[in-house]
Amino acid sequence: MADGSGVPEKVAWVLVRDGRVLVTRSHGRDRFYFPGGHRELGESDGETLVREMDEELRTSIDPGSMVHFGTFEIGEGHPDHDPFRMICYTADHCGELSPSREIAEKAWFRYADRDRVSAVDGMAFDALHEAGQLS
Repeated sequence: MADGSGVPEKVAWVLVRDGRVLVTRSHGRDRFYFPGGHRELGESDGETLVREMDEELRTSIDPGSMVHFGTFEIGEGHPDHDPFRMICYTADHCGELSPSREIAEKAWFRYADRDRVSAVDGMAFDALHEAGQLS
């Protein structure tokens, strides 16, 4: 779903452990992405994140622990991507990280794996690296 500007948006979860960040790959895709998804009509970012993490990784997000990490956007004219905005949050969770049927694979990436993620996810990788969170 897009905001009023018409730019498609995704709400994404950023989970960093030991200098690595959680990413997922959907069936039929080569690139990895931060887990998350598009808002359903009337959903807040918190509601979207809770629903998507339950659907994708069968884990429960604590919406009260959500902290906005950053918003990353690809604009018009990008050679490899249509305009797109990703709104990233950190948050605590409860439960294992068990990929659902829609997720082919989960992985923990370091900054050196940046070339294996999408362009907008690469921007978040850069921010995590600059903040000293991603080795």
